Parts: sequence; structure tokens; C-alpha cells
Amino acid sequence: MRGAVGGQGRIGGMVTALALPGTGSDALFAYRAFAPAMRSRGAAVVCANPGRGGVVAAYRTAIRDAVRRGPVLLCGISLGAVVALDWAREHPENVRGVLAALPPWTGDPDGTPAAASARHTAAALRTEGLGAVSAAMAASSPAWLAATLTRSWRSQWPALPDLLDEAATTRAPGADELAALTVPVAVAAATDDPVHPYAVARRWLAALPTAAAEYVTLDDVGADPSVLGYAAAAALDRITPRRR
Repeated sequence: MRGAVGGQGRIGGMVTALALPGTGSDALFAYRAFAPAMRSRGAAVVCANPGRGGVVAAYRTAIRDAVRRGPVLLCGISLGAVVALDWAREHPENVRGVLAALPPWTGDPDGTPAAASARHTAAALRTEGLGAVSAAMAASSPAWLAATLTRSWRSQWPALPDLLDEAATTRAPGADELAALTVPVAVAAATDDPVHPYAVARRWLAALPTAAAEYVTLDDVGADPSVLGYAAAAALDRITPRRR
């Protein structure tokens, strides 16, 4: 992994770190990604699960529940990062910061690799079924990703195609909206992920007024998902004062 991941600065206070999974993924992977780094900094960690009635609605409900208990750090992967940024833009008052892993797109998702992948998978699931599509995915994916998606897809079936289509049409904040964000944003980006291009993370960083990034590789994530959380936490350490 590139970049430092040390800096065990404590967040301070009664802060909840709410983890929001990426498209097609689940709370278990999000927990593995963020919990070690967030717990080492004194935050309580909770995770949202994609709702069968809609991913974005389920995530926003989870955020509303979390902020009722006090200040939050919103920790999102891919689509989860998009929802986290949107909430922080609209409701900055109880958000200590956003930890955004693997940014998928800026503004309209049309034509982006992540949205195209979600649409393609949704269409294949409707025509070929969960078993065939899962098998094809596993045959062409690293073992860690195949295991993660096989588990999460099964848990979200039969709503999965609709959830993927919803994700593929969910708009992220555009450059002007990112520039207006008042909370710190820590980005964990992969340098070798074709679905979540490094260039998207660079665009987010260029637009955000208070942000920093650390970089990982997919092999890093496969070996230990917590590198995403540690990388984002290290970036956060660089842009917010540590509280002892």
C-alpha cells in the first residue's frame, strides 16, 4: 500500500462511524474495511445494509438514525461514499467528516465504468439468473472479490438487479457541489481499479476544499480490507486536528 497508515489519533467524544457498503456489497465487507481503523481511534462502529426497497433510502435512514445519537463519521465505499457526501453536503451540522473509499463517479453516472458494470450485471441477472452470473463473476475475479460478492449477492437476491440499477442511476455531487462541502473528506483510492478509476478520486480532491487522500492497490484490499479504513483514517489525520 502506498502512503502512511499510521497516526493513531483519537477522534474524541462519543462519535459513531457509520459504514455504508458499495454497490452489490454488504455490511460485513464494510465492517471489515472500516472497523479496525475507526475502533482504534475511539469511535463506535455501525454498518448499514442495502435495503430491499432501495439502497439510497436505506443508507439515508441509517444516517438519520446515527445522527440522532450524536456526531458521526460517514464511511462509505463506492456508492456508499456518494450517499455519504450527499448527506454531508445537505446536513453538515453533525458530520465530523467523510471517509470515502473507491470513489465511483462525479455528478451524472452515465458512461462511467462503475455504472456500466452495475447495469450489465443487473441485465445478466435478469436473463441468466443468480447462479450463472455468480459463477461467471467468480471465474473472472480475484478470490477475495468472488467470495465477497457471492455472499452479498445471495443475501440481496431477488432484489439485487433492481438495487444495481438504482445504484447506476444515483447522481453524485458535481464539482460545484463538492467545492461547497464544509466537512473534511478523506479519500482512499485504488491506483489499479478499472471500475473505480484513480482519475475520479483526483477529480474529487481537486474540487473539495478540505480533503486529503491515501492510495492502495486491489491486492492490498484483497489481502486485508482494513487497508481501506486505515488509508482513509491516515488521510483524515492530515486534515483534522488529532484529539487526545
